[in-house]
Amino acid sequence: MTITATAPATTTRRPERPVPGPIPFTRLVSVELRKCFDTRAGFWLMASIGIAALLATGAVLLWAPDSELTYSTFATAIGFPMAIILPMIAVLSVTSEWSQRSGLTTFTLVPHRSRTIAAKAAVTVGISVVSMLLAMAIGVVGTLAGSAILGIDPVWDAGVVDLTNIVLAQVLGMLVGFMLGVVIRNSAAAIVAYFVYSFALPTITEVLAATQNWFDELRPWVDFNYAQTALFNGSLSTSQWSHLAVTGLVWLVAPLAFGLWSLMRSEVK
Repeated sequence: MTITATAPATTTRRPERPVPGPIPFTRLVSVELRKCFDTRAGFWLMASIGIAALLATGAVLLWAPDSELTYSTFATAIGFPMAIILPMIAVLSVTSEWSQRSGLTTFTLVPHRSRTIAAKAAVTVGISVVSMLLAMAIGVVGTLAGSAILGIDPVWDAGVVDLTNIVLAQVLGMLVGFMLGVVIRNSAAAIVAYFVYSFALPTITEVLAATQNWFDELRPWVDFNYAQTALFNGSLSTSQWSHLAVTGLVWLVAPLAFGLWSLMRSEVK
């Protein structure tokens, strides 16, 4: 009887699957930017920026006195509707994840919520800067068209510092909308809160300042809207920058920090 030795069977080891790297932040920004255009609400809000700018330019050309056909007039007329429309885009960029129930998918694909929120914030700031640059460009066209129609020299009465302050004011307005979206996380409620903050609250503080001397002196330190208006009036003094910093800390930075803390820990349904 012979015994035949057999070689042990060899097992083929499958190659290990490569561990995918993290999603680049630039891709997150591009996705969040695309979300601003994908929905009908987002598309028409973005389209309304250009439409409002053209309508404002035409209104200045038709009804403004000849002496008022200056670059600052066009820039102000174009920037006012943008100051109303753009913060709503910032609100919806955050609240849509909860109102449209897309947050579960978003935060599953990108578990680190801070990266997604940072991408939304970058898109918010980027849209505000680009929109204001567009408004300034349309203001240049309107100024040239108005001077050509009247046969006068164009009046460029806004310098680089003035325009930079206006852009900063618009960015702060967008960040206020972003903050309300982070804190409230409901589209309708956040938009209502923004209009209350932007229109109802300044009216109340104006009445208080006109009737109460103590509040008139205190107002620059507690009214963020009032502190921001200085950005539209040219260069700021040291005290005005201090007012803007203090009120921004109270009305923007502190609520945003609380909202981010709550958002990172809230359950997404």
